[in-house]
Formats: sequence, structure tokens, C-alpha cells
Amino acid sequence: MSTLPLMSERRVSFIGALLVAIGPVSMALYTPAMTELVEAFGSTEAVIKLTLTLYFGGFACAQLIAGPLSDALGRRPVTMAFLSLYAVASVLAMLAPSVEMLIVARFAQGVGASVGVAISRALVRDLFTDEQSSRIMNLIGIILALGPAFAPTLGGIMLLAFGWRSLFVMMALIGFASIAVIYFCLRETVERDITRLNLPELGRSYWMLIRNRQFMTSACVIGGALGAIYAQATFLPFILMDAVGLSAQEFGLSMLAQSGSFFSASLVVRAMMKRRSATTLVPVGLVFVAIGSLGTATLLVWPPSFLHVMVPVAIYSCGIAFVMPAMSTAALAPFKREAGAAAALLGFIQMGSGLLVGTLGALMADAVVAMSILIPMMGVGACFAYALYRRTPIVTHAVVAPVSKGKAGPLPLKTCPATRPDR
Repeated sequence: MSTLPLMSERRVSFIGALLVAIGPVSMALYTPAMTELVEAFGSTEAVIKLTLTLYFGGFACAQLIAGPLSDALGRRPVTMAFLSLYAVASVLAMLAPSVEMLIVARFAQGVGASVGVAISRALVRDLFTDEQSSRIMNLIGIILALGPAFAPTLGGIMLLAFGWRSLFVMMALIGFASIAVIYFCLRETVERDITRLNLPELGRSYWMLIRNRQFMTSACVIGGALGAIYAQATFLPFILMDAVGLSAQEFGLSMLAQSGSFFSASLVVRAMMKRRSATTLVPVGLVFVAIGSLGTATLLVWPPSFLHVMVPVAIYSCGIAFVMPAMSTAALAPFKREAGAAAALLGFIQMGSGLLVGTLGALMADAVVAMSILIPMMGVGACFAYALYRRTPIVTHAVVAPVSKGKAGPLPLKTCPATRPDR
């Protein structure tokens, strides 16, 4: 006999989008101020880039802790604890007297914001599966696009009117508001099981995930596609403001091309999902990713201009909207008990790919050359990972052994025949 979920699709979508948006919005609000911070602290471009790199580092790595913690202690308390860290770190960044303090605060912000990606996907997996899950992932993407679409513009205006510290005031307000939403709106979706707080079991969970071909191929598709957004964030401020000559406010407006494309494509995907499976839309998205990659690669041949940079970025972003719902659902589908750990590792691969590529780009010194080489490589990686995914039998769900002495392990996975709706 079926029972209604603890929360509706709409509520889960809203809470999930709010949690996921905190990280990208904090990044988008901040990027217009990066060139001004060089002068404000009498620092160098490399040091200010470090504030973004360490934010990414905290954001990517702390998910590996947040996800399993939420499996053991519950989604609500872990989410509120990490969001509290984010809010406090935002206040510290606002008051930072030196660039060293800003670096520490930005890292702590990243750690706090990391809970969003891990918990939002785990919530969806706790309550929904299959096409229902894909619909929620799509709706989360639609709502998610609105924040980063307007955050750079808002950041540019606030920077001009009130200075860079006002950006962290806004982030602190976002943090405290998110805590209130979680407290009043989020219902607990897992049973507290403190026996799961042990390193051997955590290691076994992650080892199981890494060895699962369906999970890894799906995660690498998302890492190559969506991870490019985070890598581009380390290149675009310096390309558009230094090489192209845009002001901070113009840069903020220019980022609407990226977020607006993702938002529009997400609406199209939502309409198409009423008539066909989300899985069939992934190849369409990867075609857009490939075209965007090719356009970005031409920066090696022709000098950058606003359209030359942002048109390929917009096309690439359009492709992500087609890829994300089905691949997120596919990655988490086999895992019920380990939903938090699976969502955390998926987020780590997604953010970690952006962090790795962004760091490599910083070492290359020339942001234009870095973007024209590294972003197309991510697009190629996403397409290659999807080719491997297509050769992987679908796992519908995992059977988990009964808990015994505080331990549980996965039994052999149930799979369905190696056929897909898109074949």
C-alpha cells in the first residue's frame, strides 16, 4: 500500500533549490568584487583568486562529511549546523581587516555552503525516484537559475553603491533566512542512527560508490558538464573585465547570458519531460555542450570579445539543463540507505572537477588560454563519460542488508536488462 511522502514535490523542490543556490549565489555575488579587492587589500590577483579557490575547496570537500553525517544524525540538524557556520563566516568576511582573514572566512563559507548540494539531492532520493525525481531535479534547476542569474547584477550594483563589504552582509542575511526556512519547513526524512558514525563504514560506503559503474559514469557526466560552470567562474571575471574591458556592473549583467540560457533551457526540458523520458534528452544536451566547447576553443585563434566569450558559454549552459535531471537521478537511483553519502560524492565530483580545472587555469596565468583549452576538455570528458554510461546496465535499486551490530552492507544490486528508453 503506497503512502504519501512526508513532503510534496513542490516543497522539496523549493527547499532543494534554496539549499543548492546558496553556494552559486555566494560565488556570483562575490566575483564582481574580485578586481576591487586587489586594490582594497593592496594584494595581488593571485591571492584574491585564492579566496575563490579555497571557497571551492571547502565547498567541494566538506560535502564528503556533510552527506554521511546527515545519514547518521538526520538531515535537519546537520543542515542547520552547516548553515550556521556559513552565516557566521559571512559576518567574519564582512568584518575582515586583512586578506588573510578574508581567505579563512571564505573557506569557512565554502564548508558551510557545502551542505546544500549534498542534502538537497539526498532529500529527493529519500522521497522520490525515477521520473518523479527527474522532475524535481529539473524544477530545482529552474529555481536555481534565478539566483545566479541576478546575483552578479545585484553584486555589481551593491559594490558600486555600498562597497565590497555589503556583499557579505547580503550573504549573512541569506544564511540566517535559510536557517529559518529549514527550521520551519523541512521535515526529517531519515531515522537517526548514530552507529553509522564510524570511519570504517564510511570508507566502505565510499568505496562501494567508487566501484559502482553506474554512479561513476553518471557523476563524471555531471562533473564535466555542470563542473564547467564553476571552472568558468575563475576565468570569466578576468577575461571579461581585464581582456574585454567590462566594468564590474557590466560583468554582472553579462552573466545573465549564462544563467538565462540555463533557465530558459530548463523550462524547455520541463515541457519536453511531459511527453518523453528525461533520459532521452541527455544526448541533446551533450550536443549543445560539444558546440559550446568548440566555440570556446576558438578563443585560441581569435581574440576575445563579449559575444565571442559569452555565446559559447550560453550554449554550453543550455546543454547542462538537458543533462542534469536524468544524470542526477541515475547516479543516486541504486542507493537508498547511502543517499547522503552518494549525493555528497556526486557533489564532490561536480565541484571538485571545477576546482581542479580552475586551479590548473590559475597556474596557466593567461585566463583566455586557460579557458579555451580546459573548458573544451571538460565537455569532451562529459561526452566520453556518457558513452561509458550507455554501456552500463541500469540499476533500479539496491538491497541493503539488515543492520547488525551497527553495520550494514549492500547486497548484490538488482539490475534491469541493459536497455534504455533512449535506445
